[in-house]
Amino acid sequence: MASNDHRAGKSQSTLGPDRVERGSGGEAESTKSGSGSNGAPVQSVDRAITVLEILAQHGEAGVTEIAAELGVHKSTAFRLVGALERRGLVEQPGLRGKYQLGFGIIRLAGTMAAGLDLTQQSRRVCEDLAADLGETVNIAIPSGDMVVNIDQVRGASAIVSQNWVGRQNPLHTTSTGKALLAHMRLPDQRRVLRGHLEQLTPHTITDADSLQVEIDEIRERGFATALEELEVGLNAVAAPIRGLTGEVIAALSASGPSYRMEQDKLPAIGEAVCKAAMEVSIRMGHMETAGS
Repeated sequence: MASNDHRAGKSQSTLGPDRVERGSGGEAESTKSGSGSNGAPVQSVDRAITVLEILAQHGEAGVTEIAAELGVHKSTAFRLVGALERRGLVEQPGLRGKYQLGFGIIRLAGTMAAGLDLTQQSRRVCEDLAADLGETVNIAIPSGDMVVNIDQVRGASAIVSQNWVGRQNPLHTTSTGKALLAHMRLPDQRRVLRGHLEQLTPHTITDADSLQVEIDEIRERGFATALEELEVGLNAVAAPIRGLTGEVIAALSASGPSYRMEQDKLPAIGEAVCKAAMEVSIRMGHMETAGS
């Protein structure tokens, strides 16, 4: 949710000599000196956007809750919500007086998402993560029962100049593959588990029951790990990237030598990877909610 710092009603006491104008809701609206007659409309736009952010964060909220978050009178919040409802940006599905985001949001977001490119939207995030961790960062997508790397950024500590872009691997052998596998539709997931689980190293998990246990753990903690399961001496951590409707469309990973990415360091790395994956998800149109 956006910071409360900019919200109207909580900053008026600091306005000093700035003039007061009447907004569309009939309440006193403060504007900075020299801002012109457009101050009140701009404030209304800011409040309306904040309403959308409140609903995105909480899933649903009533007018009283929205007014409290905005720091405005309930009648003002009601008018804001009403304007958004007429545009289809919010809706009231039940009789409990609660509002939620409407399908108008999907229409607007879908128009933008149609032009989004995963590698383009993730590149800066991957560069920042690689710089922070010093390790190699990859973006991978599913390809049948395989996972294929589509982009890579090398960190400063990477010792081998290995290009993973275009390389396909079985889902169960990599952190990105396991992150994707954990969020597959159950029929597809079961098909993979019933199939041949190729052993690439002595550490590759080839037992379906053991892999199922790990899949359940991945869903619970939010990230997947691969401990020398693709290559001896290579560890990795990955988190899922979600698209507009919340479906998992890709995975983001950080990988490095096992002597540097030791097992006890992986939870902290996993937290950073999850944060980066969520940032890419948001750039791909996913709307973060309390349950994300």
